[in-house]
Amino acid sequence: MRQKKPTLDRRKVVAEILKSRGDALIVPGLGSTTWDAAAAGDHPLNFYTWGGMGGAAMIGLGLALAQPKRRVLVITGDGEMLMGLGSLATIAVQRPHNLAVIVIDNERYGETGMQLTHTRHGVDLAGMARAAGFRAAGTIYSAAQLKTWIPRLYRQPGPLFATIKVTTHRAPTVLPLRDGTAIKNRFREALLGAESAFK
Repeated sequence: MRQKKPTLDRRKVVAEILKSRGDALIVPGLGSTTWDAAAAGDHPLNFYTWGGMGGAAMIGLGLALAQPKRRVLVITGDGEMLMGLGSLATIAVQRPHNLAVIVIDNERYGETGMQLTHTRHGVDLAGMARAAGFRAAGTIYSAAQLKTWIPRLYRQPGPLFATIKVTTHRAPTVLPLRDGTAIKNRFREALLGAESAFK
């Protein structure tokens, strides 16, 4: 059973989080969270996953382990996180200090027709992350809670997990780069230098 009614706007939430990004590496999940990240401002250190449903958290883990001096934020949806629940256990075991997983939870499968996800029926993703062994996990309902959490997402030792409850309001689609090879090369060049994109 849902305890509180979501009031937060997803597009504003993601924009507010990314305002503080600095040189953080961002892994948006497929669909709406990719569009949210692009609407906040396309960036070469955004690794858009497009159709890789269920894989955003594991891509984030790989980046966090490979780049331990850089903060990595995964920003994905509840449907995608539900598909990749096993990643929570793997992340907790690896304990990357520089990784935060953020779930923009509208309790719907936004890419396939707005069907209800399990979170609408009471599944607690933050509770699962906490039980798996994340250092901190919580559910955010208000702007005040979000304001408190944003600095933690960037500075507190991880792994961290935050579910942010948002309304079902659909924002306009903002499409970033769609070519997978170009996304990979642009990201690698921004992170490692021009020569790395061709290795």
